[in-house]
Amino acid sequence: MVSTIRSVRSTRHCSKNVTTVVSVSAAYLTACSSLASFTYPAMEAEFGVSRLVCTLSVSLFVLGMAIGPLLTGPISEFTGRRRVLLCSIVCNFLLNIPVAFANNISVHLVFRFLSGFAGAAFGAVSGGVISDVFPNKKVGTPMIIFTTVMLIGPVIGAIISALINANANWRWTYITVIIWAFVLSVLVYFLVPETSAAQLLTQKARRRRRETGEGKWQSPAEREDRSVLLAFRHSLGTPFVLLSTQMMVLFLDLWSSLILGILYLSFGGIPYMFTTQYHFTTLQSGLAFIGIGLGELFAIVVQLLLRGHYRHVALSHGGTAPPEVRLVPGMYGALLAPLGLLLLGTTSLPKVPWIIPILGSTFFGCGLVLALSSTFTYLIDAYRPVAASALSSNNFLRAVFACAFPLFGHQFYNRLGVTAGTCVLAGLLFAAAPLPFIFYKIGPRIRARSPYSNKVVTLS
Repeated sequence: MVSTIRSVRSTRHCSKNVTTVVSVSAAYLTACSSLASFTYPAMEAEFGVSRLVCTLSVSLFVLGMAIGPLLTGPISEFTGRRRVLLCSIVCNFLLNIPVAFANNISVHLVFRFLSGFAGAAFGAVSGGVISDVFPNKKVGTPMIIFTTVMLIGPVIGAIISALINANANWRWTYITVIIWAFVLSVLVYFLVPETSAAQLLTQKARRRRRETGEGKWQSPAEREDRSVLLAFRHSLGTPFVLLSTQMMVLFLDLWSSLILGILYLSFGGIPYMFTTQYHFTTLQSGLAFIGIGLGELFAIVVQLLLRGHYRHVALSHGGTAPPEVRLVPGMYGALLAPLGLLLLGTTSLPKVPWIIPILGSTFFGCGLVLALSSTFTYLIDAYRPVAASALSSNNFLRAVFACAFPLFGHQFYNRLGVTAGTCVLAGLLFAAAPLPFIFYKIGPRIRARSPYSNKVVTLS
C-alpha cells in the first residue's frame, strides 16, 4: 500500500494539476448556488411568479448540495473517487440543460435541485482527493487554498450573475453554467486519476488475477467484505448522532452555519442595500461583492502566517499539536465577521462614501473563511475516528442554513431596513463569537469524555 500511495504522490500530474481541477470544480459548484441571485426580476416577469418563488432557485440547489454528499460519500468507498467525481460533473452538466431552457418555473426549480444534488460529490470527495495526493506534512497549504476557493465560489457566482443579467437574457446565466460544466467534465476526465489507495490496490489485485489466473490476489478492501447498506447507514446516521450527542460538534456547526447563512442572505441584501442607498445599477451591485471576495483571499495570507504558530505548538508537544490549536484562526474570524457586518450596516448611508461599507464587507469575508476553515480542520483533528461524519454533519447543517436564509431576506430587509437588519445579524455573530475561545479552553476536557474524539493530545 505504501508504494501505491507514493506512486500517486510522486508526479506533478497528481498534485498541482489535481488540486487545481478539483478546487475549480468545487468553486464551480458553490458558484452555481448563487448564480441565480440576479435572475429574479427577469424570471418574475417571464413566469409571472413572486420573488419568494424565484428565490427557491438558490435554496433548492443548496438543499441538493446538502443531501448529495450523504449518498456520494459511501459510494466513493466502493467505486473510488474518480468515478464519483466524473459521474457527478457529467450529470450536473446534463441536468443544467433543462434548467436553462425550462418553459415554466416548476421544471426550472426541480432541475435546479437535481443539479445541486448531482454536483454535490465535489463537496464530499474533493478534500479526500487532495489528502490522497499530498503527504500529511505538505497537505496544509493545498487544503487551505482548496477551502478558500470553495468558499469564494458563491461570491464569484454573484458577480458573474450580475455581469450576465445586466447585459443579456437570464437564460444565459445557465448557458454559461452548461459551458463551464462541460469544460470541467473534460478536465476531470483527462487530469484527475484515481487517487484512493484502497481502490488502486483493488485495481492492481484485479490485474494480477487476470494475468496469473490465480484468485489469491486480493486487496485489503476486497478481503473486508464491506456492505454497501452498512456504509449508507453509517453515512446517514453517524452525522446526526454527533449533532445530537456532541456539544462541540453541535455548537461549532451552528456557528459556521449561521455565518454561511448570512453570506447567502447577503446575495439579496447587498444588492438591495446598494440600490436603495447609492442607486447602484445591476452591474454595480454585483461588483459590490468584490469586497467580500478580497477579504476571503486575504484570509489565505492570514492562515499561512498562523501556520508558524501551529508548528511551534506542535514542536512543543512532541510533533503533534492539540486539535484546539486549529481554533486560533477561528478566534480572529469570530471577531472580524461581526465587526465587518457592523461596519457594513452602520455606514450604508447616502452621506457615507460607498467604499466604506464595502470595506466592512471585506472584514466579513475574511472572518467567514477563517471561521469556517478553523471549524473544518478542528472537527477533523478533534474527531479523527469519525472525521468524515463530523464534516458531513457540518456540511448538512451549513447547507440547511444557506437554503433557508435567502427565503426571508427580501422581507427581512424590507421590514427592518438596511442598517437595523445588518446590525441584527452582526449582533447574532457577536453573541456566538466566544465559542472558539471557550472550546480552546475546555475542548480537551470535553474530548476526554467523548467516545468519538481524538483524546491523544491535549494542551499543556
